Amino acid sequence: MNPILSRLGNRLARYLSQADPRYQPLATSNYEALAATIRPGDVLLVEGNTRFSKAIKYLSQSTWSHAALYVGDVLPVKETRQWLIEADVVQGVLAVPLEKYAALHTRICRPVGLRDEDLRRIIDHSLARLGQRYDLKNIFDLVRYLLPQPPVPMRWRRRMLALGSGDPTRAICSTLIAQAFQSVRYPILPQITRRPAPREDCNECYDEILHIRHHSLFVPRDFDISPYFEIVKPTLAGGFDYRSLRWSEEQAATGVA
Repeated sequence: MNPILSRLGNRLARYLSQADPRYQPLATSNYEALAATIRPGDVLLVEGNTRFSKAIKYLSQSTWSHAALYVGDVLPVKETRQWLIEADVVQGVLAVPLEKYAALHTRICRPVGLRDEDLRRIIDHSLARLGQRYDLKNIFDLVRYLLPQPPVPMRWRRRMLALGSGDPTRAICSTLIAQAFQSVRYPILPQITRRPAPREDCNECYDEILHIRHHSLFVPRDFDISPYFEIVKPTLAGGFDYRSLRWSEEQAATGVA
């Protein structure tokens, strides 16, 4: 049965990875600005335009369906010096050029205060996983994405992303990145508990204790809403002057937006 399930899984994965013909790409910053702004260690969020992306966006209640880790020029390939490491349901963990997402809606999420040695460990952790593949005979891990709007309560949707049989959802790109950052104990969205910690001048003081959330439960939007990642917009980072914009004179005269 395993070869049969594997073939079915391959077909299903390829179907889910096909682009939605109705999707209209919208790059919110030009590629040159993106390439000049992004740094190694940044997480690049992507809106995505596949059937798989549509399901991820619904289940995570977010614009973002994909995440990739920018590693810069660490790969000995001459064609490009700007590489991302990502997890793909069909091809597994692989390196792709930054220009792959030049025409899509993206967002840069930057870890703050990360030490150089920890940045190196995060990148090495991701590079070591190049070539890992998702076990496509676990077709039940993929069937859930055939219904882009499954009738499940909101509180169960994140759990539905992590549902699987054994291997914790390598199909979800954010799992790979979450593991890399957790390897150096850099927080993304940890669970926080409070415990009383009275002091001489403060009887109501408390300590916040962070608990690592399991990596299979992370989704791309977690890097966006995390208080520990800075949102970097290439248009603003390159110096923005609204007075330099050229507006249509026809629209200004008629008041049409």
